[in-house]
Amino acid sequence: MPVYDGNLLTADHTIQADAVVVGTGAGGAVAAAELAAAGLRVVMIEEGGYHTGKDFRGDPKESIDLLYRDGGLSGTLGRPPIPVPLGRCVGGTTTINSGSCYRTPASVLARWEREFGLEGATDLDEHYQAIEKDLSIKPVPDALYGPQHGRIEEACRRLGWKGSRIPRNESGCMASGVCAFGCTSDGKMAMSVSKVPEAIAHGAELWVHARAERILRHGTRVFGVAARARPEVPSGARADSSNARSGESRTIIVTAGLTVIACGALLTPALLQASGITGPWIGRNLHLHPATRVVARFPEEIDGWKEVPQAYNIDAFIEQGVFIQGQAVPPELQAAVVPGFGHAHKERMSGYRRFASFGALVSDECSGRVFARPGRPQPLAWYQIGARETQKLLFGIARTAEAFFEAGAREVYSGVSCEPILRSKRDAHSLERRRIHASRIEVMAFHPMGTARAGALGLAACDPWGRLHGWQGITVADASLFPTSNKINPQLTIMALVRRGAREWVS
Repeated sequence: MPVYDGNLLTADHTIQADAVVVGTGAGGAVAAAELAAAGLRVVMIEEGGYHTGKDFRGDPKESIDLLYRDGGLSGTLGRPPIPVPLGRCVGGTTTINSGSCYRTPASVLARWEREFGLEGATDLDEHYQAIEKDLSIKPVPDALYGPQHGRIEEACRRLGWKGSRIPRNESGCMASGVCAFGCTSDGKMAMSVSKVPEAIAHGAELWVHARAERILRHGTRVFGVAARARPEVPSGARADSSNARSGESRTIIVTAGLTVIACGALLTPALLQASGITGPWIGRNLHLHPATRVVARFPEEIDGWKEVPQAYNIDAFIEQGVFIQGQAVPPELQAAVVPGFGHAHKERMSGYRRFASFGALVSDECSGRVFARPGRPQPLAWYQIGARETQKLLFGIARTAEAFFEAGAREVYSGVSCEPILRSKRDAHSLERRRIHASRIEVMAFHPMGTARAGALGLAACDPWGRLHGWQGITVADASLFPTSNKINPQLTIMALVRRGAREWVS
């Protein structure tokens, strides 16, 4: 299998290809598979390693060290700073997400087309259908559905709220509950076990442990990338030997007629900027899904980790910019949101098997920026969560708590420092009415988007197919293309846009 490890290089290396794809997440893997299937010689460049089920044990700390960028501490600056977990491995964040694959609401796609000139945004059905078939995307079946989600589904029915089982990319899921730490059975159809092998089967090469540092260009023509690897000293070799010195880096140059940048909405604009590729929309327009988790304690055991972590979504509030999804969080990570100190905290955590956990995520209307930092591999991302987003978070917390109490919960842990324990629906409604700054809420964020948005010249960084306006030989293929927040998990729409774009690139 043509998979090469940059750590094993003992000299600089040059490759000639038709296309080079930087990043192997939802966008990069689809781009590579499409281009390779079209007969192009494709080289994929990935900063992280190649890991599949045989490498995973479901241990959170071990997996975070192995699979997450910055040890899980990537994030944005602002008040408050917001952690944004990202994958750094083959498959990117598809390796560490829960496999939720939604179509973007039609109202959002219509807005992208109408306001930003993203031609064809409302005509993605062919591409959605193809990917849904390829990745076996379907709602969570009964066999993988457990009491945590079933209770909330029934509660929503009594409350008159619309909800649905979450469509997931899976084939052979065993409901081990560790999606975020690498699927031990490879039942989740992450890019590492689906589109990357598909690209390789069509003749693509994959280089791992190779960090793209610079896009090669002459004027406005792009002709490849330069990546860097730090090879390890071979076993038995002296650190000062001529063929491998400890810590000495090697350069991988890939020249190609087409360069596809798919590093994600935080790293793609930074790589463009660091390479002298700038423009009014590159690095601007950063959108996120700010989120918080809400935990309920029930009188009986729930054992939420024995089912799919994300199986049910409360759909009733998506058009209002709030979507609420199930989750399963291991005790060592759940403990942070459980209130109390000493004995009180220990007593609550002793009831972990009675916990149910849902996350409330919001579509933002504010936006941030991403900046490259000269000489530093990680970008700086600035994002100031707005008052409307904060109110949406409180709304989401209150609705989640209301559903939990309807389902029979005794206590709800809100994640809000000034009112951490809710004991009734009345408490939830009271919390929603309070004026609370975002810094007092346990906030994280997912799904960075928008930093090289697609659309008409003058309104966007890229054309509707991902080609950078004003440049030749370069395209963007990740959630950077989204003009706004898409209101729901973005993976499927990333893949649909890239599939559509790739067929245009080779036409």
